[in-house]
Amino acid sequence: MLEGIVLGAIQGVTEWLPMSSEGVIILVKTYFFGGNEGLLELIGFALFLHLGTFLAAAWYLRDDVFALVKTALRPHRILQEGEIERMFRFLAIATLMSLLIGYPLLTWALPFAEQSIVVGTKVITAFVGVLLLGTAFAQWQAKRKKESGRKQVGDLEHKDGVLLGVIQGFTVLPGFSRSGLTISALLLRGYSDSTALRTSFLMSLPAVLGGNVFFSLREGVSLSAPMVFGLFSSFLFGIFTMHILFRISHKVNFAYFVFFFGILTLASVFL
Repeated sequence: MLEGIVLGAIQGVTEWLPMSSEGVIILVKTYFFGGNEGLLELIGFALFLHLGTFLAAAWYLRDDVFALVKTALRPHRILQEGEIERMFRFLAIATLMSLLIGYPLLTWALPFAEQSIVVGTKVITAFVGVLLLGTAFAQWQAKRKKESGRKQVGDLEHKDGVLLGVIQGFTVLPGFSRSGLTISALLLRGYSDSTALRTSFLMSLPAVLGGNVFFSLREGVSLSAPMVFGLFSSFLFGIFTMHILFRISHKVNFAYFVFFFGILTLASVFL
């Protein structure tokens, strides 16, 4: 029971921070709770815990989710130029691109290159940390000039969907932070802080659901007590963490927020 609660809490907190929740869960499960699972089994366990944060995001952003479902049920509205329609098209493109990148990585790359992938992701994660620190500086300068990111959901373009989908696809590899990469990319594309958070969190929904369906069909899932307690724990901690992040992003200069993200990302390289 304790194992599930602890790992679920880790998932609930780190999913929304610029750290690889998958990587942290694998490390903690391996070194603190033992076990001799292979990398694919560990990833499957981490993906299952993502269902808790999936439910947390779906609940916290339920107005957006309901609006997107309505759009899906009315295909004639998909090509309209409203905010929700643009978000729907963005998510559809991003999810497709994530599938095209993530599927071959999960099925071909991981089984043959476990060690080299872990080493490689540390280098890239360090680069992302430096990039986030640079983004924080740019945000700080923009705030001083009152020119910080102004793009909103209604400004999402097809090329944003392609770019963010490719980035998210690579985050199936342990060590890559989905939220860190997608949020920093949206900020660098000129989107506002709240829009970057909201869009990144919504992007996680189809990706997590698709990843779990893939693993369930391919590897099979045997529910255990740690998994059940972990699911519940990740849901509660996921909602709490999202609430804190949105409050911080609205009340604190986002440059400091991104700077904190950058420091956490660099620190995760040494975990």
